[in-house]
Amino acid sequence: MTMDRRTRWLALYVLCLGDLMIVLDATIVNVALPSIRADLGFTEESLAWVVNAYLLTFGGFLLLGGRFGDLFGHRRIFLGGISLFTLASLACGLSTSQHLLIVARAVQGLGGAVVSAVALSLLLLLFQEPAERTKAMGFFGFVMAGGGSIGVLLGGVLTDVLSWHWIFLVNIPVGIAVFALSLPLLPADGEREGQRGPIDVAGAVTVTLALMVAVYAIVNGNGNGWLSAETLGLLGLAVILFGVFLTVESRTAAPLVPLRLFRKRNVSVANGVGLLWAAGMFAWFFFSAQYLGLVLGYDPLHVGLAFLPANIIMGAFSLGLSARMVMRFGTRVPIGVGMALVSLGLLLFARAPVDGSFWVDVLPSMIVLGIGVGMAMNPVLIAAMSDVEPSESGLASGVTNTAFMMGGALGLAVLASLAAWRTGSVEAASQAAALNSGYHLAFLVGAVFAGLASVLAVVLLRERSMQPHMESEPAAAFE
Repeated sequence: MTMDRRTRWLALYVLCLGDLMIVLDATIVNVALPSIRADLGFTEESLAWVVNAYLLTFGGFLLLGGRFGDLFGHRRIFLGGISLFTLASLACGLSTSQHLLIVARAVQGLGGAVVSAVALSLLLLLFQEPAERTKAMGFFGFVMAGGGSIGVLLGGVLTDVLSWHWIFLVNIPVGIAVFALSLPLLPADGEREGQRGPIDVAGAVTVTLALMVAVYAIVNGNGNGWLSAETLGLLGLAVILFGVFLTVESRTAAPLVPLRLFRKRNVSVANGVGLLWAAGMFAWFFFSAQYLGLVLGYDPLHVGLAFLPANIIMGAFSLGLSARMVMRFGTRVPIGVGMALVSLGLLLFARAPVDGSFWVDVLPSMIVLGIGVGMAMNPVLIAAMSDVEPSESGLASGVTNTAFMMGGALGLAVLASLAAWRTGSVEAASQAAALNSGYHLAFLVGAVFAGLASVLAVVLLRERSMQPHMESEPAAAFE
């Protein structure tokens, strides 16, 4: 299908709108969590499932969604993913029980994984010329980088002006518009007959089940006892399922995650950094929103506005500052310094008092975290792809995104359990003080995760092997 330049760019805008809707839903819910908790009766530990149900299915099926696109047609799979995500958003918005909301969030994650997996492939099909592809990738990267930050602000506005239900219902008209515009604008799928090979459903299912079982065991560890037969049994089952996943990946003809990728040093190190960083970053979004809402008493709108300084800073980095830093210093320095700043920002939150002030106890943390995340985000992705062949760059990027989602889910489960344990065991003058004590512990452990990510990057990342790629890849993707 031959397209003129105007049509290609219109198609890109549609792809960005669809993927932006997916990215927003990873963070938009955080500001609404206190309202959801009060309305549906969640406990502090079970509330983490509203976020984790989305992260787990999103991360578990991200790579499989890309494989479906290769086999059955990218436009067809994109339209199916948008439809599934939109219907799941409707179910989330109409939820009146904990279980319905969590199940609908899991389905949302599945639809979001499919959309995100094929959107980039469609972009590459639309833009064949290197110069145009560079501009298209830059615009796509800017929209995706800013989406998570915008979600926090938008969640505050919708929850405050309307209700928490509308953070999901707003997806309905957007999803319908994306579906309708995709039909005439996205390139039609070519003939796929005879090209269908094996699909690693077993890999996707086993790794997702392993992580869901592990998260369930961690989230319920306080109530069941960490040394109880149920907790130890579930953790053991998670280890067995992950072992099955590794076995499947080592023997299948078309593995979801080719284990040979992890023989490359920078791929392994970058994914380790991504896991640790995600745990710290989701600690920031989740627990700072809780602190602002439940301890300082901010309404959802002001919770969202409190994140605005960090949003602006991260947007500035995504518009070109990050790419220029990589071209000048490589990836190791921005990642190391960025992760150290994330650790410092979380430590600042770990000392925020019950009667904290925005200007003294919130704003400095937000600024430091915004700089740290903005500085490190793109270099982590670049480092993950620096050792792989260009033909495998999409796969390496998908693996890193999956590691990020899984690190966020597992890290959030651990931190939510630690916070709940501390809140329940400490003697405090008020409920707000008890909650704040739990948040302090979560921020502290999150800071340790980010600090370890910094050390890992500085000590183990190899700079020399990245140089050839930095001349062609970063500018194209992030400038």
